[in-house]
Amino acid sequence: MKWIVLLGLVAFSECIVKIPLRQVKTMRKTLSGKNMLKNFLKEHPYRLSQISFRGSNLTIHPLRNIMNLVYVGNITIGTPPQEFQVVFDTGSSDLWVPSFCTMPACSAPVWFRQLQSSTFQPTNKTFTITYGSGSMKGFLAYDTVRIGDLVSTDQPFGLSVVEYGLEGRNYDGVLGLNYPNISFSGAIPIFDNLKNQGAISEPVFAFYLSKNKQEGSVVMFGGVDHQYYKGELNWIPLIEAGEWRVHMDRISMKRTVIACSDGCEALVHTGTSHIEGPGRLVNNIHRLIRTRPFDSKHYVSCFATKYLPSITFIINGIKYPMTARAYIFKDSRGRCYSAFKENTVRTSRETWILGDAFLRRYFSVFDRGNDRIGLARAV
Repeated sequence: MKWIVLLGLVAFSECIVKIPLRQVKTMRKTLSGKNMLKNFLKEHPYRLSQISFRGSNLTIHPLRNIMNLVYVGNITIGTPPQEFQVVFDTGSSDLWVPSFCTMPACSAPVWFRQLQSSTFQPTNKTFTITYGSGSMKGFLAYDTVRIGDLVSTDQPFGLSVVEYGLEGRNYDGVLGLNYPNISFSGAIPIFDNLKNQGAISEPVFAFYLSKNKQEGSVVMFGGVDHQYYKGELNWIPLIEAGEWRVHMDRISMKRTVIACSDGCEALVHTGTSHIEGPGRLVNNIHRLIRTRPFDSKHYVSCFATKYLPSITFIINGIKYPMTARAYIFKDSRGRCYSAFKENTVRTSRETWILGDAFLRRYFSVFDRGNDRIGLARAV
């Protein structure tokens, strides 16, 4: 999981691929050799302001935005390639797409046709993945996977045969971008495979998520295009290597702390549209913005969004404010509701999930080489 990167003069000038999305501690006292270099790099990391990209290595796909609820991008699997729309998810590590399934929950419009791929290799290994919204059970296989111009050969991936709670989704499968240690299947994630095979030059990927429009979202592999954010990136160290989890100082409204009063943890998560937290704290936020609960959502007057206060997340000493326009969604009937949602997964510490509602406002960089996340105001 831990990558060693070169000194700050090295720029991400090679193999930068942008995949537009469809929207549906202290140093040791004595150091020597590699340990000294490793710690030096942590203290003096490469500067992303120097990053550039070569147009010949740039891949862009058509975009589609579905109600600001989910972001998916095209990949292909097999030889000849079969196309799928998957969620690029920093909250999980496994890649899977549907296989033939007769269950009502298997509602994906397409499934992988094994016999049509000359490079397909099945296995007897089965696994189950549980998400906040549902679960899948499938078996592990190997094949060639392409993300734009990036090619991962002999890539392990899952084929679902049983699905629960995923009915009516606007995507085929999921492409996990978290660390290998949380893989349910135990397979090497595609990002690690791409890096090991030399398909990307640096262990970095980044997201820009468009706002209320069908076009513009991208995920970048191997570097960062700074035209998608304003100012400098603010770097946040992970609590520990192995998951995109950081320490958050507090959450405030009108200079009053409303949650995370003693510090808490936050998962930076592209696989969920909401901002999720403990039930009593989310309920307190809903009370403060005067929502009305109905059918699992908390509604508010759309007119009121002009006057509702910003809610600010303070992370590593930096303030990340969200205006009401950012934390209030609009449904298909034009009604407005809160992006805040109870996290039903119980944890020993107060934990928040910063999903797409937060990441639409803040461009995000996931740096596996230095085990950190970078945030900056999105353009």
